[in-house]
Amino acid sequence: MTKWVYGFGDGKAEGEQGMKNLLGGKGANLAEMSNLGLPVPPGFTVTTEVCTYYYANDRSYPPELRAQVEAALAEIGRITGKAFGDARNPLLVSVRSGARASMPGMMDTVLNLGLNDTTVAAVAAASNNERFAWDSYRRFITMFSDVVLGVDHGHFEEILDTYKERKGYVLDTDLQAADWKTLVGQYKALVLEELGKPFPEDPQEQLWGAIGAVFASWMNARAITYRSLHAIPAEWGTAVNVQAMVFGNRGDTSATGVAFTRNPSTGEHALYGEFLINAQGEDVVAGIRTPQPISKAAAQAGASNKPSMEEAMPSAFAEFVGITKVLEKHYRDMQDIEFTVEDNKLWMLQTRSGKRTAKASLRIAVEMAKEGLISEEEAVGRIDPGALDQLLHPTIDPKAERIEIARGLPASPGAASGEIVFTSDEAEAGKAAGKTVILVRQETSPEDIKGMLAASGILTRLGGMTSHAAVVARGWGKPCVSGAGSIRVDTAAGTLLAGGKTYKKGDVITIDGSTGQVLAGKIAMVQPELSGEFAELMTWADGVRRMKVRTNAETPADARQARQFGAEGIGLCRTEHMFFDEGRIVSMREMILADDEKGRRAALAKLLPMQREDFRQLFEIMSGLPVTIRLLDPPLHEFLPHSEDEVAEVAAAMGASAAKLRARAQELHEFNPMLGFRGCRLAIAFPEIAEMQARAIFEAAVEAAASTGQPVTPEIMVPLVATRTELDLVKARIDAMAQAVEKEKGVKLVYQVGTMIELPRAAIRAGEIAESAEFFSFGTNDLTQTTIGISRDDAASFLGTYVQKGIFAIDPFVSIDQEGVGALVEIGVERGRKQRANLKLGICGEHGGDPASIAFCERSGLDYVSCSPFRVPIARLAAAQAALEAKK
Repeated sequence: MTKWVYGFGDGKAEGEQGMKNLLGGKGANLAEMSNLGLPVPPGFTVTTEVCTYYYANDRSYPPELRAQVEAALAEIGRITGKAFGDARNPLLVSVRSGARASMPGMMDTVLNLGLNDTTVAAVAAASNNERFAWDSYRRFITMFSDVVLGVDHGHFEEILDTYKERKGYVLDTDLQAADWKTLVGQYKALVLEELGKPFPEDPQEQLWGAIGAVFASWMNARAITYRSLHAIPAEWGTAVNVQAMVFGNRGDTSATGVAFTRNPSTGEHALYGEFLINAQGEDVVAGIRTPQPISKAAAQAGASNKPSMEEAMPSAFAEFVGITKVLEKHYRDMQDIEFTVEDNKLWMLQTRSGKRTAKASLRIAVEMAKEGLISEEEAVGRIDPGALDQLLHPTIDPKAERIEIARGLPASPGAASGEIVFTSDEAEAGKAAGKTVILVRQETSPEDIKGMLAASGILTRLGGMTSHAAVVARGWGKPCVSGAGSIRVDTAAGTLLAGGKTYKKGDVITIDGSTGQVLAGKIAMVQPELSGEFAELMTWADGVRRMKVRTNAETPADARQARQFGAEGIGLCRTEHMFFDEGRIVSMREMILADDEKGRRAALAKLLPMQREDFRQLFEIMSGLPVTIRLLDPPLHEFLPHSEDEVAEVAAAMGASAAKLRARAQELHEFNPMLGFRGCRLAIAFPEIAEMQARAIFEAAVEAAASTGQPVTPEIMVPLVATRTELDLVKARIDAMAQAVEKEKGVKLVYQVGTMIELPRAAIRAGEIAESAEFFSFGTNDLTQTTIGISRDDAASFLGTYVQKGIFAIDPFVSIDQEGVGALVEIGVERGRKQRANLKLGICGEHGGDPASIAFCERSGLDYVSCSPFRVPIARLAAAQAALEAKK
């Protein structure tokens, strides 16, 4: 018989941490904490396989499941001395989701399950605390109605707010037992009115309703969106964890909290967290009340006027600190921990590897390696290469004037300026219109996820450092200021009151997620510097990395930036970008309009010194590192005007005939220019273009070698080659120019001529082409287009649907299609190196900065990847991780 349910508690468990795929992350870690002998409320996990069965069998359960659940409930009852549904000594449980990958706030939870009009009295009597019992009951009705019955929680909040206003209450803790009794009656009346049937009293009906709701939440909109953003497969499913309730809302000797064993924003080795006295877990993470700091040091640093847990509950705090050290040492990683204190007794509800900023990831990994907790290679493997983007965003210029209008908690580092928006829809619309926006909310919820993604920064009035907004923003590297209690947000009116002034939608503010400041207007930013832990970890990464990392650059600014980020040369210099400068486009157009070769050469002679200076600067900046220069690639019509007004304006500026300009543009017009008169086809039809560029390259190499004292070995790349004959024809003109420059300058040039493999035929005939080519650079942007038959400029209308329907696992222009395009790369590598053993191989498409594609390049035996300057650190780390993976 299949085992669908795994129990834990009382110092033992049927599962362990290695069973995450079956038990989910939460279930596996609850089992592990139980096995470690930590204080964990007893419970059981319904496996992810039940979720798979549920969706494969028309949302039904395996026949054996009910009996296994009843047996597990009985075991919880044995441990706790209570019975589920018992009128005199009832067992109450929580029902929570738990996928194998952490998805904070994305799926549904129900607490205090098992309460009804009978058991609430028993709980009140047993606890001698009637207020606590009825507070728990109203919470259960709210959560169960929202999660299971589909009655929006906002309706209950409206009833509560109206009641508090009428009674003159400010906080939920002001309400007494009689108040909660009245509200429970109103809540149940609302359910009856909304659904036409009463709130369920049967605990078994409640339990199975909640289990079904958790499985159903795996396919809710916010969970689907989160999975797509984080590449979590739908087939993984979620587990369900049913656990005996422990109560943080039982009075002033009870509390609930969330803590990290190290600071998730900075990585500092200090306990970081928040708690609330007389509260339940959702009060902390949902931002309903602004929490109190865990430690005395944190309270002093934050100038909090509320006691810390260390001061309010010293015994429970001391035990908690000891447990955090045990968990971090056991898991060998920073832990995110949820806990409850019930009548001064500490209970551990969850532990998991904590989400953290890239800055914190680096510091934690480096410091743990120095502490001997992990190895240097493990430290390199701990950092998500894509997360390094967080370190590459602007921060506020320290010299800039700051007009502070509010201050909150520094929930996620970095800074952003943008127009105020108040809803997720407004944020998405603003981004679609090309605007930078700041999402301003009372507090965020999982329903806001799309708007949070669209926004450049997030500001909330409520919530703490572990609120939904803070956790999600840190995970995405977005600046966030939470708990800015002095502001007033009126979403309906579209206004933000801050610093005595009213701001409306579209007004610009700046937030500093590192200080918690909210500032008026747009503030000057500065680019980050990568040093400290980053430099140390990258040194470790470079020590294990096999592939080189180059950059795609054609301007001195890009080349210098890339060198600062550790680029080891230029893998792609797109020469056509150099011709669009206002001072050069006229000469380029003169060349295109020329009636014969003589006219073209005359125009090209004007461009020669400009090109030579371009290349000289790049060679000098790279100072002996390899530089790959691609000859002119795009079709000539891209350099010509198209509208009548543009034609007239350009003709007048050039002193040329508008009719001739119009006729030439029409003559060069193509129906499918991506496959048209471009690349090597231009150099074959007009060899004088390639000659000018080759001469400029060689003359610049001579000058740069003299000025830097470093040898310069240019790599000249011929684009869009399909046959060896094409390459040979262009290579002959390049070699002729080399000989001419050698004779004129009295020097011996060292250079290489190679090609871009961007057509399927070139990959298939790579052996033949390698007879002439000294290097290959796989241009996977065009190779993807020509292999799959998709134009990347027109694919946006359907690629999203293709990914959603599982045709592609990911956009093939973002991460290389390993089965199709990748197979052609592998063919090109194998056949090219068979012909020329020392053939240099690289990749220069956008895939050169994608970690998954870099891992593929490592497996394929490429020598280097090339990417945009700001992706260089990502590529360096990804290449190191790929090399480590190859060793396994």
